[in-house]
Amino acid sequence: MNIILLGSPGAGKGTQATALEEATGMKHIASGDMFRTAVKEGTPLGKLAQSFLDKGELVPDDVVIGMVLERISQPDCAAGVIFDGFPRTPEQASALQEALQKHNDCISAVLLLTVPKEVLIQRVIGRWTCRNCQAVYNTYYLAPQTEGVCDHCGGDLYQRSDDNLETINHRLDVYNAQTMPLVDHYRGLGILHEIDGLGDVDEVTARMVQAISLANPC
Repeated sequence: MNIILLGSPGAGKGTQATALEEATGMKHIASGDMFRTAVKEGTPLGKLAQSFLDKGELVPDDVVIGMVLERISQPDCAAGVIFDGFPRTPEQASALQEALQKHNDCISAVLLLTVPKEVLIQRVIGRWTCRNCQAVYNTYYLAPQTEGVCDHCGGDLYQRSDDNLETINHRLDVYNAQTMPLVDHYRGLGILHEIDGLGDVDEVTARMVQAISLANPC
């Protein structure tokens, strides 16, 4: 079974992808990581992709999908895959579905994490990260015991330069413009599951696992 994970910036995709991987045994594949690995390892498709990047051109969908198929054919993907960051458009989604079908495979479910905009903004602009151990805190609901200091290792806490109100509003606008057609595409196929992203991590994970259990295997 393969699933696609969708959600706006701050919805918790990264956290939930890790939790789902542990709960289901499926392999989390982030498109950026997959892309960089193929190029770094110099696979034939990785080299082809690099040739486009060297010319400053977008890598064609068929090359990207080829890398996806190459990646999910590896042994660690035998229990299924959680796609994160790909596909990004309805065209890519259709091309991926066609390519998977040729290998007797498919996308069984698309999980859309939904979180109110005001909560997304708090999650992003209130986020602080430890420079030493990478522990994450939030001013609004998970503040450190001492301001600016990590509870775990005593390291300094910092905010990413793009964790500000102007940037998150822009990122949300871009996400909505780019992703809503994809959401509509999968809703039309009857495989979209909207998951309430509020609550603690385990509660949200349980909702996602429940949705996966209702999906049809390939």
